[in-house]
Amino acid sequence: MWYNTVMKLRKSLFWDTDTKNIDLKKNARYVIERVLEFGYPKEVGWVMKNYPKSTVKNVMNLPRSQVRPKSKALWSLILK
Repeated sequence: MWYNTVMKLRKSLFWDTDTKNIDLKKNARYVIERVLEFGYPKEVGWVMKNYPKSTVKNVMNLPRSQVRPKSKALWSLILK
């Protein structure tokens, strides 16, 4: 399954929580939002490889998504 592939979570990316408590499956929305907004290219690549494209698109389009409009525009073009 996609969520079994482990990524080392950077503390500066998840500054508001202990990275040991992040479950990549249960907290998919949180992980995707942070990585799309603040992640390094390697982290973005990991998200694109390990979460279904449809999940990433859904997270971006949620009403209270933490992905800013400029970032949404960029990722929408990339995920077409």
